[in-house]
Amino acid sequence: QVQLVESGGGLVQAGGSLRLSCAASGRTFSRYSMGWFRQAPGKEREFVAAIAGSGGMTRYADSMKGRFTISRDNAKNTAYLQMNSLKPEDTAVYHCAANSTRWPYDYAYWGQGTQVTVSS
Repeated sequence: QVQLVESGGGLVQAGGSLRLSCAASGRTFSRYSMGWFRQAPGKEREFVAAIAGSGGMTRYADSMKGRFTISRDNAKNTAYLQMNSLKPEDTAVYHCAANSTRWPYDYAYWGQGTQVTVSS
């Protein structure tokens, strides 16, 4: 069992940046691929980015390429999502996920999420 806790969300103006963190429990973090997803009110959950356990492979949703960067620090059991040039349409609850069962979209473990609000 893996527990995930996201942090780093908040209110930011359009054009600003935020870095989200996802802290994972357990001693096998480096074995797990990690993903970030988001869900805006009234919309379905949307894939944002994913990273392999070693960190050597990443995937991004087309709309996030060039603005968002996923990374991980296996020594700290933490994954990150650096978000730059934020837009109001990026407003959503952002969830991290661990242990992909169908790369890069399906995962076994999910966090509760952190709210990101981008004002215009």
